[in-house]
Amino acid sequence: MLRIKDNILYFDGCNTVELAKSYGTPLYVLSETAIVERCREIKETFLNKYERTRAAYASKAFLTLAMCKIIEREGLCLDVVSGGELYTAIKADFPAERIEFNGNNKSLEELELAIDYNIGRIIVDGFDELDIIEDICRKKGKKTNILYRITPGVKSDSHDYIVTGKKDSKFGFPLDDDVIFPAIEKAINSPYVNFLGLHFHVGSQLHTNESHLKALNITLKLIKDLIERYDYVIKELNVGGGYGIRYTDADDRKPYAYFLDPIMEQIEEFSKNMNITRPDVVVEPGRSIVGEAGITLYTIGTIKDIKGVRKYVSVDGGMTDNIRPALYQAKYEGLIANKAGEPRNDLVTISGKCCESGDILIKDIYLPKAERGDILAVFSTGAYCYAMASNYNKNPMLATVLVKEGKSQVIVKRQTYEHMIANEIIPSL
Repeated sequence: MLRIKDNILYFDGCNTVELAKSYGTPLYVLSETAIVERCREIKETFLNKYERTRAAYASKAFLTLAMCKIIEREGLCLDVVSGGELYTAIKADFPAERIEFNGNNKSLEELELAIDYNIGRIIVDGFDELDIIEDICRKKGKKTNILYRITPGVKSDSHDYIVTGKKDSKFGFPLDDDVIFPAIEKAINSPYVNFLGLHFHVGSQLHTNESHLKALNITLKLIKDLIERYDYVIKELNVGGGYGIRYTDADDRKPYAYFLDPIMEQIEEFSKNMNITRPDVVVEPGRSIVGEAGITLYTIGTIKDIKGVRKYVSVDGGMTDNIRPALYQAKYEGLIANKAGEPRNDLVTISGKCCESGDILIKDIYLPKAERGDILAVFSTGAYCYAMASNYNKNPMLATVLVKEGKSQVIVKRQTYEHMIANEIIPSL
C-alpha cells in the first residue's frame, strides 16, 4: 500500500502530503484495500479450506461504524468486549448472530443489551457471570449460547501486558479441577444457556505458533475429560487470535496458515482418534487485519538538537493518539512524507506534545533532515491507536480517513474543543 513517487509518500494511491493538507494533522489514515486483503487471506487459507469454521474480527483493535460495514461485507463475524463496542455494532446493523461478546467483567446492563439483541455467543469469563446470564434469561424468557473462556496456563513470548494465557491472569477460568468441572457441569445442565464449548486466547503480537499449540494440547485434554466425565462433546472451540504484524524490520509477520494449519491438523486428528465430530473452530484476528492497514500523519514542529545527547523532533500528536510506546515500549518505523525519497542519515527521536517525558513515539530513527512543517508518517498504526486514544492535556481526538485506490473519505470526524467539553457542567452549588 506504501509507495514513493516524486519524493512523496503515497498510501493506497493517495498522496499523504495532500491528505495532511486536506484533513489536517494529526490524522489517522486507514487503507480499505489492505483490510480487505487480510480478510480475504483468512477466507482463502482458513474459512474456505476448512468446513465449519468462522473468523470473528477482534473489534478492540479498531472499531467504527465504517469498520463494522467492511467486516460485515467481507463475511467475518465480530468479537466485542464492551457495551460500547456492542452498541457500535448494533448501530451499524451488524448481524446479531455473527457477534460474540468477550470480556472479564461484563456489567448487568451490557449482558442485558447482548441478550436483548440476540447475539450469537457470550464468552463467559467467570462463575458468577453465568449466574447473571441465567437470571437475565429467566426474566426475559430467553436462552442464549455461551462458551467458557479458559486459562490454559501457557506463557507467550510477548510483553507481559498483552500476554493473556498464563495462569496468573484476570481472564478466564483456571483449570483447577475443583473450579472448572463444577462450572462446566452447571452450564451443561442449565435450562437458560446452550453450552457450546470452550475459548482460549494466549496473547497478542505473537510471531511463533508455539504457545497456541501448547494451549490447544491442554484444551483438547479438557475436552477429553468432559467426554469421559459427562459424556459431553463440545460443539465449538475458539482458539483466539494474537497473530503478530510487522512494526519494524525485526518483526517476522507469518501468514495465517502458519498458525491455523497446525491447529486444524491437531484438532482433526484428536477428533478422529476420539471418534467424535470435530467441533466448529473459531479464530479472532484483530491487529493482524487492521494494524498494517493504518498510518498516522503528523506535522513536525519544534526541533531540539542537544549536542552529544539527542536530537528531538516534535510532532503535533503523541501519546494521546498512540499510547503504545509509552505503555509497553512498542516500536514503530516511519519517514518524512514530503521527503520520502531522500537519504535518511539524521538520527533523531520523535517526541509528542504531551506534558510527559515519556511521550516518545519513536526513539532513534534515521530520517532526512527534518524541518518545521514537514509531514511525518508513522507506519502500522491501524490497531490500538484510535482505540486507545485519550484527551490527555485536553488534546482533541483525531479524525480518521479511509483511503482506497486514490480516493479518500472521513469515517471519524475530528473532535472539536466544543465536543471535548460537551459533557462538562459548571455546578450551581
